[in-house]
Amino acid sequence: MISNANLRSHRITGLAPGPRLIVTGAVHGNETAGTQGIRRVLAEIDGGEIEIVRGSVTFVPVCNPLAYNHMRRMGERNLNRRLQPTATPQDFEDRIANALCPLLAEHQVLLDLHSFRSPGRPFVMRGPADNRGALEPFAHEAAEARLAAHVGPSRIVEGWMEAYAAGVARRRKLALTPGAVHEDPSYGVGTTEYMRSQGANGQGGYGITLECGPHDDPAAPEVAYTAIRQTLALLGLAELPLAPPAAPNECLALTEVVDRHAEGDRFVKAWTSFDPLAAGELIAVRADGAEVRASEAGYVVFPDVSALPGHEWFYLAQASSRPL
Repeated sequence: MISNANLRSHRITGLAPGPRLIVTGAVHGNETAGTQGIRRVLAEIDGGEIEIVRGSVTFVPVCNPLAYNHMRRMGERNLNRRLQPTATPQDFEDRIANALCPLLAEHQVLLDLHSFRSPGRPFVMRGPADNRGALEPFAHEAAEARLAAHVGPSRIVEGWMEAYAAGVARRRKLALTPGAVHEDPSYGVGTTEYMRSQGANGQGGYGITLECGPHDDPAAPEVAYTAIRQTLALLGLAELPLAPPAAPNECLALTEVVDRHAEGDRFVKAWTSFDPLAAGELIAVRADGAEVRASEAGYVVFPDVSALPGHEWFYLAQASSRPL
């Protein structure tokens, strides 16, 4: 049991100049691969096996202690949605955000470590191409791609904010749950999105989410551990050997989010993330009997059998035209 009254972080600062990295675990309390990987690296730093010589690195092994202590995804709500400081916190995650957001903003680079429920292999989620648009302006595409390529997994996924914003527009039109917070595009902002907009004290940073594997996969903590060491080596914070990029890379883009409308909506099979879909393939059936089919060939991603009505149920993805 760890305290629910504070957010614990560990910062090591080298004596030579360099970038500022933050590594986070257990943003969702039942996703502990990152926590285990971080603690292993901290032990190696304390034991002298890893020496931080440049820049600084901050480790947050458990970002959501309430959820972690109960071994569940959320404390009172999803910390990785609508992540922002607030002067009027309404729940535990709001209070955590008030501590976590300023910490993220001090840094330039984020490695956010997660895991997932269904079977599957690890993958990386990266941000958009460089742009000056209103949704997610960004200027560090090349550096983020380099980080994504080196942390280990060969599957790279993009398009989160674009797909989420389109889902918000559709949700508002259907008005299934009027006025709900998930009708706001900012509800899609999590750790990496916050880092890209507010990192390095508002100048903009970059970061990736690494999904280390299934929650209960004994290999997932090793994925997290390897990724941390690779990131320290890549950024020059520690004099560690840098393994070459994973190859070949599979780059996919989320293209659409499909919401669950009613409790009776059901999948036609036990889908897992990145199951392939043929054009026209039946994915699910609505409570009223309406069929949900793939409009074109691609993949199903993040299927959630426990999704609440009016919330995201699954995503569709296709091969990305943007190379790593």
